[in-house]
Amino acid sequence: MTTFAVRRIVLKIGSSSLNHPQGGLDEQAIAEVAGVIAALRQKGIECVLVSSGAVAAGMGKLGLAARPRDLAGKQAVAAVGQGVLIEKYARNLERHGLVGAQILLSRLDLAEVSRYHNAQNTLEKLLRLQVIPIINENDTVAVEELCFGDNDSLSALVAGFVHAELLVILTDVDGLYTANPKKDPSAQLITEVSEVSAVEMLAGGAGSMLGTGGMVTKLRAAKIATRFGIGMLLLNFTRIRELLKLNESQAVQGTYFQPLKHRLAGRKRWIAYAGLSEGSICIDDGAEKALVEEGKSLLAKGIKSTEGTWERHEIVRIVNLRGEEVARGVVELSGEEVELVKGLHSEKMPQLIPDITGEEVVHRDNMTLMLDM
Repeated sequence: MTTFAVRRIVLKIGSSSLNHPQGGLDEQAIAEVAGVIAALRQKGIECVLVSSGAVAAGMGKLGLAARPRDLAGKQAVAAVGQGVLIEKYARNLERHGLVGAQILLSRLDLAEVSRYHNAQNTLEKLLRLQVIPIINENDTVAVEELCFGDNDSLSALVAGFVHAELLVILTDVDGLYTANPKKDPSAQLITEVSEVSAVEMLAGGAGSMLGTGGMVTKLRAAKIATRFGIGMLLLNFTRIRELLKLNESQAVQGTYFQPLKHRLAGRKRWIAYAGLSEGSICIDDGAEKALVEEGKSLLAKGIKSTEGTWERHEIVRIVNLRGEEVARGVVELSGEEVELVKGLHSEKMPQLIPDITGEEVVHRDNMTLMLDM
């Protein structure tokens, strides 16, 4: 199995690990999490916690047997449960002399550069104060189309902007298998994965009625984390105490996803995964080749059409003639300005847009290719 040497980790815990069989939150599970975090802190390992469970906690408090299906119902139950969840974490952490801090993030908090850096700075300050950040999506106010969708992806993004060395996703399975172990007794645990795309076909659907995730969302998180240069460990919650082997050259049971050597830099991370794209630019085959094979910037000459509206310095998708997204980047011109200059040579652009400062519509330094995502 895999051994680790880390100084900062992100722990993500799903609803299936925290829910009590009779409803509500499992007090023993939360106590166990707090105890492990305290033990890791004594070993010099900083911990950031991304925890699901607000909806499950709210269901228990309200005596509901089934998870609400509509957005308003989910938000109402999460509003009740969020206070219950953080109170239980805070009380259990205090028993170990630790202070917890609740941070609720929405998609927009990471979509805008200023808010992204503000969230990043707040987390760094909390860690310097030796506080345990407890993060969840702000379900109570999130608009459905602007949701992260699952805390697995959120935890990978958090791991990126706190510069963690390891993301640990705690779940109700031992790791990634060659087949569904519940259906196929011959299924074998995969202990190490070097390339996420090679195992994506092994993912099934969501495993718990209380959770929104499944192996699909965990592999999505692994793809994000490893692209950031961060390893990810998929670990059964019942084995959480194996994390105390970290930094001791002892094996940890589970599936470990190796970080990629060619990692995305900070700004390109934001462009690829955190920023929201406002529209799309369709390019011709020549421009696609220049971007993908030659690493060049996008010029107006290669643009065929646009879709959507955006202002300068917002993120756009760049698609080829077949409608396939080939890149994503921060555009130098508004949607209306791109429409004015599409198909033109660069030297003609200042005649139509006098205050333009360069010839690129999207500079390669502000662009992430889909093959890098």
